Amino acid sequence: MKKKLLALLLAALMLLSLAACGGNDGGNVNNAADTGSDASAQDSGTDDGAEPSADGESDVAYIQSKGTLVVGITDFEPMDYKDSSGEWIGFDADMAKAFAESLGATAEFIEINWDNKIMELDSKAIDCVWNGMTLTDEVKDSMGTSEPYCLNAQVVVVAADKVADYQTADSLSGLSFAVEAGSAGKAEVEALGLDFIEMETQAAALMEVAAGASDACVIDSLMAGAMVGEGTSYPDLGCAVILNEDEGEQYGVGFRKGSDLVDAFNNFWKDAYDAGTVMNTATTYGVQEAIVEK
Repeated sequence: MKKKLLALLLAALMLLSLAACGGNDGGNVNNAADTGSDASAQDSGTDDGAEPSADGESDVAYIQSKGTLVVGITDFEPMDYKDSSGEWIGFDADMAKAFAESLGATAEFIEINWDNKIMELDSKAIDCVWNGMTLTDEVKDSMGTSEPYCLNAQVVVVAADKVADYQTADSLSGLSFAVEAGSAGKAEVEALGLDFIEMETQAAALMEVAAGASDACVIDSLMAGAMVGEGTSYPDLGCAVILNEDEGEQYGVGFRKGSDLVDAFNNFWKDAYDAGTVMNTATTYGVQEAIVEK
């Protein structure tokens, strides 16, 4: 039943992303969702349980003592990006603010090199990675990860007038790609044996294609839906083939291995979902079709 539900949700996400790549009806609204959700007892279903982090200390107590939850992110619309006043907003950013509040803290956002996210987390430069992070085997082996909260896939972006030429993985041979270092997009391009260069962010990969320096990039479908196509920042780019349409991806939040923040997050998220906060915030940023039902 779960497998069937995920398949239905992924299908909805594909339709949403591809429609958005062809046009956008006006962008996201900058209004944060209700943040009054409290954590309650709830089975997490994760590998990590509610044990303290690897150094033997409670991360929940650590966050509460310093009063801040430091969130590692990249510039990734519609999940984490800045509004006109320089404040971080987006689906992930708004929910991170709500989670921090539930812990009696405030969220602080730090842009990181995505390829160094595990090192940043282990060194306590950040307290979590919350930025549309795909739950790959490497991530799950290296971090304490939340339950999946959102679905995604990797989509090829090319010049809008070339989209029809690149509708299969086999048609991509000979193209030069830009990908974010350490990303799921990079893994897909590597697996296909395609030529690529690494960029610091997905946004930089998009700019590389827009400038004509690379033929194509591979980015998250949620980002493509927000930034590619008519009415977006990149109206002359379009979405071609989805590389992992059959299996799809799941987003999760990463904490230090063994961190008690994992259960705190899962409990918070279930309460926020039941209260309608999750879906209200998702609707604000146009990602409601991708949310995993709780």
